[in-house]
Amino acid sequence: MAQRRTPSRGVSRGQAGPGRGLAAGRTTLRNAAAAAAAGARETPRITSRAVVLLLVVAVLTVSWASSFRAWFQQRAEMDQLRSQINATQAQIDKLKDEKMRWKDDAYVRQQARLRFGYVMPGEDSLIALDENGQPIGSVERLADPADAPGTDPVAWYSTVWDSVEAAGNPEEKQ
Repeated sequence: MAQRRTPSRGVSRGQAGPGRGLAAGRTTLRNAAAAAAAGARETPRITSRAVVLLLVVAVLTVSWASSFRAWFQQRAEMDQLRSQINATQAQIDKLKDEKMRWKDDAYVRQQARLRFGYVMPGEDSLIALDENGQPIGSVERLADPADAPGTDPVAWYSTVWDSVEAAGNPEEKQ
């Protein structure tokens, strides 16, 4: 609470000058009471510095919030990619194990017996048949290369020339 000071006219405090007796004391009390009442009624004013400070804090909060959101999104993406890498690595390890098994001659023989019904020389093969004479269960067979759909190889330059001719004579759209 700030009190207003009135300029003194040659009279110091506590001294009553000529004609300044009791009335002067009353006006001083009134001024003090008015200043106290005005101070009690005054609302705190928001200064321009406070507004600038609030704006700076708001801008920093928004920028930090967006930075934290991006950081959390990137962390989630990194976790997802790590799990994908782990799954791919597990698949690679599984395929490496299978590749090592195929290098073993005993495993190759076993797979030839199971998948294609091959037998070693001197062994007898038994296949259970149903009433129609078809083998029971699935027996995989190797494809005969003669049965594969054949396409005659075409020279690359003839394919290029065909595309040049097609570019020179475009089909009309209807």
